[in-house]
Amino acid sequence: MRIAISTGGGDAPGLNAVIRAAVLSALDRGWHVLGIRKGYAGLLGEDDVVPLTRDSVRGIGHLGGTILRTTNRGNPFSYPVKQADGSFVEIDRSDELIENARNLGINALISIGGDGSLKIAHQLWRKGLRVVGVPKTIDNDVSGTVATFGFDTAVTTAMEAIDKLHTTAESHDRVIVMEVMGRHAGFIALHSGLSGAVHVILIPEIPYDIDKVCEAIMARESRGRHFDIVVVAEGAIPKGGTESILGASLPGQDRRIGGIAQRVAVQIQEKTGKECRSMVLGHLQRGGMPTGYDRLLATRFGGAAVEAIDDGKWGHMVALQSPHIVTIPIDEALKEPRRVDPTHDIVRTARRTGISFGD
Repeated sequence: MRIAISTGGGDAPGLNAVIRAAVLSALDRGWHVLGIRKGYAGLLGEDDVVPLTRDSVRGIGHLGGTILRTTNRGNPFSYPVKQADGSFVEIDRSDELIENARNLGINALISIGGDGSLKIAHQLWRKGLRVVGVPKTIDNDVSGTVATFGFDTAVTTAMEAIDKLHTTAESHDRVIVMEVMGRHAGFIALHSGLSGAVHVILIPEIPYDIDKVCEAIMARESRGRHFDIVVVAEGAIPKGGTESILGASLPGQDRRIGGIAQRVAVQIQEKTGKECRSMVLGHLQRGGMPTGYDRLLATRFGGAAVEAIDDGKWGHMVALQSPHIVTIPIDEALKEPRRVDPTHDIVRTARRTGISFGD
């Protein structure tokens, strides 16, 4: 048996732990393992396919990033190709990818990624490539699994930033608006905001009214609390409004959502007269060493993916359904994206402890 491993989409803490566990589990069965560099680029002649051995994965479980590198611009079904005039066209290179995989003797592929990468993996499986998926996203927005690795690390990073913002905001009697990742799902904002005891949380699932946000801030002012921390997911939407867009993306990428923190901070300052500052936590949430929880979950996922190959669970994805790791069809996970339930006990607890959602 010769298997290959691919990491696609945005990076997440814990990717190397998945790779390590999958490689060691496969070698233990006497299999050979290849690593596809930079998503699927290695199978399309634009990067390398490299052997993965015990030496390759020694000491990488605690490291952030991915030794295989990754990209969110490598969809083989819509691959961006630059023309002579500098423009780009998207072409279907999936047949070429599958042919190259067969020429390398690859019997099965472990695709590690979020909903976009899993969709590609499912399409490749339907075209005949034997695929097992591993869910990866710091946004925690893949259905069918209780958690994805990388999420806990991102929440911890955001919470630690909030802890630091409390002291400077209180020292200056300021409102500080911190933007975290979450284009369509507000899990990072919700979990870090409640853990960090912020005062306002704005998420895509609950459209906000800026006047309600300001009312919450002034209510604290009247109680002698002159500072506030607002955590806003990058994809948060005002009632009757639209997402905040940063600008054009590179070919093959989704449009860039962001800039909402600055917009909210300006509006709060104009409406309340309080001094406001904004900051974007950005890619700090993707970087650094994974937490213990993410290392363990990633390691379990990597081992389970190899076991799924051994069992012939093609077109399936490993998932955490506590306390067990199971496999579910990828198309089942893709039916409906995972979103924050506005009636969830975490949201109810946040409201009861005085946190406003701007609604």
